[in-house]
Amino acid sequence: QVQMVESGGGVVQAGGSLRLSCVASGRTLVNVDMGWYRQAPGKEREFVAMTRWTWRGYTSDYDDFAKDRFTISRDTAGNATYLEKDSQRPGDTAIYCCNEHVHGPDPIDYWGEGTKVTVSS
Repeated sequence: QVQMVESGGGVVQAGGSLRLSCVASGRTLVNVDMGWYRQAPGKEREFVAMTRWTWRGYTSDYDDFAKDRFTISRDTAGNATYLEKDSQRPGDTAIYCCNEHVHGPDPIDYWGEGTKVTVSS
């Protein structure tokens, strides 16, 4: 059973930075994508950033709002992903959830419970 555990959420002032972590356990596959989604109060969940597995290594992609302020990374073993969030805005307040997408004929998605980030103005 794959488990995803996020950490690093909290309260940060506007303009500040925060680093989120997500560690996956219970899997043996390496050809998986790991990344982040967020859900703000009263809004639908939205994509933030993802590290995607390829035969040549991991690539990263971001939603437009995250490209200039967020940085996603992956540890060398492929079991953890991190999200550096700079220049935080009140609009970044949300629950940030870690996602793992397993490739294959029957793709599977795993989710963490999320870590809450509040950006105060």
